[in-house]
Amino acid sequence: MAVTSSGTAVVTLPTDTQILITREFDAPRNLVYQAWTTPALVKRWWAAARGEVTVADIDLRVGGSWRWVMVTNGGFEVAFHGEYREIIPNERIVSTEVYEGVPEAAAVTTMTFTEQDGRTTFTLLVQHKTQEHRDGHINSGMESGMQTAMDLLEQVAVSLI
Repeated sequence: MAVTSSGTAVVTLPTDTQILITREFDAPRNLVYQAWTTPALVKRWWAAARGEVTVADIDLRVGGSWRWVMVTNGGFEVAFHGEYREIIPNERIVSTEVYEGVPEAAAVTTMTFTEQDGRTTFTLLVQHKTQEHRDGHINSGMESGMQTAMDLLEQVAVSLI
């Protein structure tokens, strides 16, 4: 089942417990990967122009943790954290993802970065435990911010060329 996508990232729901986001970037995969895994670069795109990233902690190793926090323009704090389960540099990252506002809805994310002709196809598969958690994620309004964040992520990656 497809979800209506408002931007260049395509959001689909392959199963009752999954969200799949696919986005092509006009940048090599090592630069998209770098923009995703470097704290100073994450701070440039993750808030999606809706606030300020105050924390971008990344311990990029299997068993290492990550935590990203933003304060929205309205003063609301949004925080996520997780643990890295698998890392293949410039190719794949598997980690847990916990939205700290709803910790019981923890998910496992699998990101892949593939490159063809200097362009990167990025996929993000979010595996929730239940359909209720998946639907809560989709209905949170996440797509609007994600679309803007992906656009900014591309700008950051391109700036590294």
